[in-house]
Amino acid sequence: MPSGLAALLDDIAGITKLAAASLDDVSGAAGKAGVKAAGVVVDDTAVTPGYAMGFTPERELPIVWKIAVGSFRNKLLFLLPGALILSAFAPWAVTPILMVGGAYLAFEATEKIIEAFVEHEVAGDEAEDFALSSAELETQKVNGAIRTDLILSGEIMAIALADVADKPLAIQAAALAIIGVLLTVAVYGVVGLIVKMDDIGLHLAKGRSKALQGLGRGLVKAMPVTMEALTVIGTAAMLWVGGGIIVHGLEHFHLTPIPHWVEGASHWAGQVPVVGAITGWLAMAAGSAVVGLIVGGAIVGAIHLIPSKKAAH
Repeated sequence: MPSGLAALLDDIAGITKLAAASLDDVSGAAGKAGVKAAGVVVDDTAVTPGYAMGFTPERELPIVWKIAVGSFRNKLLFLLPGALILSAFAPWAVTPILMVGGAYLAFEATEKIIEAFVEHEVAGDEAEDFALSSAELETQKVNGAIRTDLILSGEIMAIALADVADKPLAIQAAALAIIGVLLTVAVYGVVGLIVKMDDIGLHLAKGRSKALQGLGRGLVKAMPVTMEALTVIGTAAMLWVGGGIIVHGLEHFHLTPIPHWVEGASHWAGQVPVVGAITGWLAMAAGSAVVGLIVGGAIVGAIHLIPSKKAAH
């Protein structure tokens, strides 16, 4: 009996060590891959608050919750199985899919930039929104946000998959699931705070402390500036993330002139004393954004050119 018990304890200790090692592998892979997807997370966080604005205060958090549930569904029910199937049967397809997603992000960002200078299209969209009931408009906004999230979440999962592709399938699945859950919680937690920032400010402004009152008034005044800044940050993030994915894809396929130009600019800017790491990154982001703007502009031009040709015929 003692020897049997000792053997059992040895087996349990071995299984525990194996499980601990597997957890270390999963957490390490998830952490490393999650950092790579951070750029898309910034984009997701900056884009989503706009979908919950314009509604009564009591509907803002329920709308964010609906979008968050849709995001969980996108990542865990659709994208995670799809990513594992790709990893098992068509790993060569990950980079092309990433590039297509990057081109879509660049297209969406370029279209937003163009729309910012085309007032009549924006006015037309607002008129269409006013024609809908509040419930219909909420459903439309939530569905639109979930569709956008599907693209952004697809980029997150694909970027993460590319970083854990050399791991066993079980570790890939666990790492992608952890990334999907943690990033969704983080993104929509921040989004919830952003959309309620003015309400939090109003509550603080009614407090007894002058310091809290000042903070509350500051939050209320900062709300429109914050939303405007998020729009700019989100658009810029789409460009540099989308362009960066395209640049890395071109490098992967040895189509090197453009990647070499961007890398060269980053290397040159990185030689600045003290702040070289920052200037090097900024140069890389700027170069990637230029590539994104060119690709996005070409797609926007093609989309608008095709209907014009059909109308001419």
